Amino acid sequence: MKILRAALLLLLCSTPLAQAAAPARVVGLGGQITEIVYALDAGERLVGADASSIYPPEALKLPKVGYFRSFSIEGVASLRPDLVLASDQSGPPQALEQLRKLGSPVVLLPSEPSLEALDQRIMGVAKALEIEARGTALVRKIHAELKAVQPAARKPRVLLISSHTGKLQGAGDDTAAAAMLKLIGATNVLASQQGYKPLSAEAAVALRPDVIVTGNMSVDASGSLDAFLAQPGLSATPAARGRRVIVMEDLLLLGFGPRLPEALRQLEAGISGKAGAR
Repeated sequence: MKILRAALLLLLCSTPLAQAAAPARVVGLGGQITEIVYALDAGERLVGADASSIYPPEALKLPKVGYFRSFSIEGVASLRPDLVLASDQSGPPQALEQLRKLGSPVVLLPSEPSLEALDQRIMGVAKALEIEARGTALVRKIHAELKAVQPAARKPRVLLISSHTGKLQGAGDDTAAAAMLKLIGATNVLASQQGYKPLSAEAAVALRPDVIVTGNMSVDASGSLDAFLAQPGLSATPAARGRRVIVMEDLLLLGFGPRLPEALRQLEAGISGKAGAR
C-alpha cells in the first residue's frame, strides 16, 4: 500500500496540474519593462510598477513603488509579487537582494538602447511569464515594421533636450534617443558626449542645431512650447527661430521599447517636415 501511495504521489507531481503556476502577481521596475508586459497582452498580471511606467494609460492606474533606480522595498513587498521584472539599472543592488530574501523572484533585463537588447528584453519578459510564443511574435512584428522605416532624406543637426527638472540637459551618445537618431541617419550634435549632461545657454547657441527633439514633460514643465523655446540658449538656435521642434511622448522617446518603429516614424516625419514638428 505504501508503495502504491508513493507511486501515485510521484505521478501527480509529474503532471501539469502539479507544476508551479505561471507568475500571476507581477511588479514592473522600469517603464520599458512594464510596457513590454502590456505589449505581450499580459497586463492583467501586473499588480504594481515604478513611477517611470507611464505607458499605456492602464499603467498609470497601477500602485506605484517609487522610481526604479531607488524603489521602495516595502512598497514592492506589500504587493505580494510572485515575480519582479526589473531593468538592470534598478536598485540599489541591496534592495534587489532584499526582495529575493523576502521570497520574490527577481528577473533582471538589459537596458541598453540597441535592437539586440530590445529583443533580449522582450524574450526575457516573455520567458519569465511563460508566454515565449508571444515574445517571438512581437519581436518578428517589430523587425518587420523596422524594415519599412525609411531613413531621413535630410541629415540635419539634431539637439536632444530634457528639461523637465527646470534645467537643460543634453543627450549625448549611449542614450535611447541618440540611438534612434542613428537608426534614421540623423546627426546628434552632442554625439561626442556620453549620456545626459547639463547644457549651458552658451553651448546650446554654439551647437546651432537645425532641429530640437524633446519630450512632453519638458514642454509641460515650461508651461508651453513658446516658453520652452524661450529658454536662454535655445531661443537663439536656428531650430527655435524656425520652430523646428519635435515633441514626443517621453517613454516613446526615451524607452527604446516595443513601440520603436512608431518612434522612428515620428522622428523621421518631424525631421522631413511631414509632421511632428511644431
